[in-house]
Amino acid sequence: MKLSINQLKYLKSLHERKYRQKYHNFIVEGVKLANEVLASATHPVETVVAVPEWLEANKALLRNVETIIPVAEGELKKISLLTTPNQVFLVVKEPALSFDEKTVANGLSLFLDDIRDPGNLGTILRIADWFGIGWVFCSPGSVEAHNPKVVQAGMGAFLRVKCMEMDFEELAANLPNLPIYGTVLDGESIYTQKLERPAIIAIGNESRGLSPTIQSRLTHSIAIPKGAGGGAESLNAGVATGIVCSCFAAGQ
Repeated sequence: MKLSINQLKYLKSLHERKYRQKYHNFIVEGVKLANEVLASATHPVETVVAVPEWLEANKALLRNVETIIPVAEGELKKISLLTTPNQVFLVVKEPALSFDEKTVANGLSLFLDDIRDPGNLGTILRIADWFGIGWVFCSPGSVEAHNPKVVQAGMGAFLRVKCMEMDFEELAANLPNLPIYGTVLDGESIYTQKLERPAIIAIGNESRGLSPTIQSRLTHSIAIPKGAGGGAESLNAGVATGIVCSCFAAGQ
């Protein structure tokens, strides 16, 4: 129950972005997340590497898997990126996404400008999933949606939220009549604005905020005002996204 040298090399290569892009595959780890992916029909699973006990208990989920590799727990540790010992490691095929103008034009979408922290992107995808936001667009400088840390932080959001890399100018050109809201420090309070849907919500980089180019294209500049006595310099991008999406959901 050991991985071959070639298997080990391939599976560990998927830790790196360039090889995920080369093979169009990404990693999913952990029992809960693996079970959710295998039960879903949206993302085909190429390979399952798991301990025999997990494979025996989950036979029904493995019918459509191309390759199943039983291994000892020590072998899983060699390919895992998790700190806690695991039972199952999946290689999942990247879906081929195409821009669906009609769906985006009739809903609420997010545009993320240069979000670099995997935890932030995963959290934002999870927020989008919670509020039923079907599309999240990321600028080319943002962290990759299938980065293993993003996948873990998103808690399965990638199964329901389409996350696509796209330049802001391209997105805006495709949707010229859609309102664009953006979070900026000197914007109008989100609690006093009438929030329209459908729309695009632009969220800026963790330290620099939205780029000047995007700010110049906003139809609505919004801000989350500090509470009385509030002293924090800024909000985490994921936290800010959660507050903004909550206001849109409430029809603020």
